[in-house]
Parts: sequence; structure tokens; C-alpha cells
Amino acid sequence: MQSIRSRLIIGLIKNRHLFQGKRERDRVDGSFSLAAFRERIDRASVRMKLPREVRSEETVLNRIRGEWLIPDEVSSGRTLLYIHGGGFVSGSCLTHRMHVAKFAKALGMRALVFDYRLAPEHPFPAALEDCLDVYHSLLGEGMPPEEVVLGGESAGGTLVLSLILALQAKALPLPGRAFAISPLVDFQCTADSFTRNASRDIALIDSWHLWGNDYRRGHDITDPLLSPLFGDFSRTPPLLLMVGTHEVHFDDVRELVRRIGEQGGAVTYSEWPRMVHAFPIMAPLFPEASRALEEIGRFARD
Repeated sequence: MQSIRSRLIIGLIKNRHLFQGKRERDRVDGSFSLAAFRERIDRASVRMKLPREVRSEETVLNRIRGEWLIPDEVSSGRTLLYIHGGGFVSGSCLTHRMHVAKFAKALGMRALVFDYRLAPEHPFPAALEDCLDVYHSLLGEGMPPEEVVLGGESAGGTLVLSLILALQAKALPLPGRAFAISPLVDFQCTADSFTRNASRDIALIDSWHLWGNDYRRGHDITDPLLSPLFGDFSRTPPLLLMVGTHEVHFDDVRELVRRIGEQGGAVTYSEWPRMVHAFPIMAPLFPEASRALEEIGRFARD
């Protein structure tokens, strides 16, 4: 049964437009200002402070800015390489350092987040190329690939899956484990849940269409490096896919799990009733998010 607290928090997020004096939820269309959206998120992120038990260290990997989030108590020799979300058009170390700090603390390992290039200024495959560069840099510094845990939410979850497929295609060493929260896995966005869950989810309405087009910029929509639903995950490292039943991406994620199972891939599926897009990063605001974060921690440390 859904907790009362999650109903309240999710309800407030879905109806945040009412507190701004708007009758309807924000919709991503031709009048939507991406620049204003990015600025609003950055302003809110500046006010967020890291937990006292986590310290940060700035770094640069192959000309890409990154930030280490290191908890006081590190219980694992593994490293979390976290790829942030933001619809491929927003997000950065600044916007996600608080979220990644929570993962670092919950997993008991140091974590790295980085600023990959964003669309529409830098369409596919720029973000994926940056993920490859950062991964190579980690290995070049002596990090054993089996000690790397890949993780990400939303667009970051998509890039986790794309990165695994790109590494396989290049016959490069794979990470030890990976998890993807609420990934967009098919850029066609034609699954029934995109209609059924549009009013239930907290994702900006139609963002998956407009921002997806900004990212793919005419690229073949069935390219597995773009839409991982069409990829071969038979040789994937242990993979955790997590999604809520009220997400627009729900049907496609479940279909990807089915296909990976048919391919013989090592996939763990975690389905959360009535949960919304990228809900684990909302921990500890409500119990389901906290339990999901704990589940990811157990998977990453196993």
C-alpha cells in the first residue's frame, strides 16, 4: 500500500503549478524556455547543502569537469560512476551533487558525477562520447573495471544502458555492476503508458517528445546506442532496472526487461506500485524512495 507521505509529496510535486498561479501543469512545447528552466534549476540547486558526512572534491577527466562525492564511512572499494538525468538537455554536477551524495552514503562508496555535453547544443552522440571518455579516464587511472558501478536516473539511466552497449561494441572492459532508474529506452515513445500515465507521472508533459527530438536530431531512432530497447544485453554485467508503475516509461522498461531475459542477460527488475519518475532520488522524503535507495545499495555492494 502506498504511504500517506508519498501521496502527499508526489501530489505536491504534480500540482506545483498551482503554487505558481497557473491553472495547468507545465508542458514542453514551442513556447517553453529551456534557458529559463535551466536557470531555475541552478538557482534552486545552489541553496542545497551536502550532508555533513559527505565531502566533495572537484576534478577534471579528459577535459570534462567532474565532482567526487566521498562519504566519511567508505565500506566498499568500489566506485560509483553516476550519470545524471535531466532529459538530455539539463543537469550538471551542481544540480545532482546532493542526489549523488545520498547514493554515495547509502552505497558506502565514493561516487563521481560529471558534466556531459547537453542537447540541443550538443545532440547525440555527444553525451555518450563524454560518458565513454570519463569511463576510460577512470580505468586509465588504475581503477579495475569490475570495481566500477555504473548508475543513473532518467536520461542518465538511458546513458548507463547506452554506455554498456557501446563498450560491448568496442570489445572494451565492462563495469562490475550497473543500475538504471526510470530510463527512456525507446525514443519512439509510443508505448501505451505514455498516454495512460501522462497525468499520473511528475515528468514535464511532452518533454519526452520535444527534448528527445533535440537529443537525437534526426538520428536513426532504432539505433541501440540511442534506444537501448533494441540492443543486445546478453553479455551485460549484473543490471538492475527500477521503475514505478505510474511512470510514462513503465511499459518500455518492462519490455526491455523481458527482452534481456530472452537474451539470457543478467537483469534484476524492481517495480514499484504507484511510484513516479526517478522517485528514488527523492529519499528520504517518503518511505518508498528510502527503501528503493536501500535496495540499490544492496545490489551495488553484492
